[in-house]
Amino acid sequence: MSRWQKSLTNCITTPNELSLLFDINLKLIEQVVKRYPLRITRYYLGLIKAPGDPIWRQCVPDPLELTDEFQAGDPLNEEFFSPVPGLIHRYPDRVVCLVSSACAVYCRFCMRKRMVGCMGANGIENYSSAIEYIGKYEEIRDVILSGGDPLLLEDDVLEGILCGLRQIPHLEIIRIGTRVPVTLPERITTSLARMLKKFHPIYINTHFNHPGEITSASAQACSRLADSGIPLGNQTVLLKGVNDDPQVMRRLMQLLLKIRVKPYYLHQMDLVKGTGHFRTSIGAGLEIMEKLRGYTSGLALPCYVIDLEGGKGKAPLLPEYMKRDNDGLFIRSYQGEVVKYKDVERS
Repeated sequence: MSRWQKSLTNCITTPNELSLLFDINLKLIEQVVKRYPLRITRYYLGLIKAPGDPIWRQCVPDPLELTDEFQAGDPLNEEFFSPVPGLIHRYPDRVVCLVSSACAVYCRFCMRKRMVGCMGANGIENYSSAIEYIGKYEEIRDVILSGGDPLLLEDDVLEGILCGLRQIPHLEIIRIGTRVPVTLPERITTSLARMLKKFHPIYINTHFNHPGEITSASAQACSRLADSGIPLGNQTVLLKGVNDDPQVMRRLMQLLLKIRVKPYYLHQMDLVKGTGHFRTSIGAGLEIMEKLRGYTSGLALPCYVIDLEGGKGKAPLLPEYMKRDNDGLFIRSYQGEVVKYKDVERS
């Protein structure tokens, strides 16, 4: 058994284990875990500085998860857009393959909270049907491996999936969505990086939400991937009590660049049942974006997006910088100064 697999077997998975380390309301936490599973790696647990802090909120079950009855289990309608088991085809030229149902840490804000870690919620047990589907539709040029976490698969299993995909002539790029650099950095071994390197062009999007998650261990994990020629992006979720502060978000984006991870998306919370206590207003997100632009490098700016209900796709959310009237075009600078700009006539 490898080091990272031993770490997984040593995770906190029951409220009783958690109660030995922290003062929690055991009965309330047990009720939550009956519905939404618990798993925290010892590494990620070690990042908690105090109960209720940003790391705690992301991984420790909260009774508020059971009070959210107004949001939907599958607000993005993923099951409707699933032509074969474990595959989601929402956009014309790309698909998502759910190759795993497990994660190293079960995040309390998970967009697939209805299924990740739950009994019977497996990924694709027989990958041939998904690969056959992708091979049949020549407009598909981009495949995203997701889950759960694809990097919790053993190297040979993941390599088998990648080999099958790379045999499809019209498939151009492969992306992997993973949080293990954040929650289980020892999973990013030299052998894994060496294996992934064989399947370029391959991209990895990871998921840092707070500056406290960027450590020497997570930095080393990202370095191994980057040194293998894999471009790294980051998808942050805007979370109340975690990163809904312009200073926190700015520092997160700056530190990501320092470890060679490009900020990609800042997600407005999906309307997933059991996660309502993490939601912020869109106004709060727009304010954060305004406090990023001009105050730090343009490289540090993610695209603030909302994934529309019903599977209608992502839409960017942008602060108002431009106003047009009879006198012309007026643009507001990051410092609040309004500057007139002479536009050309539209032909």
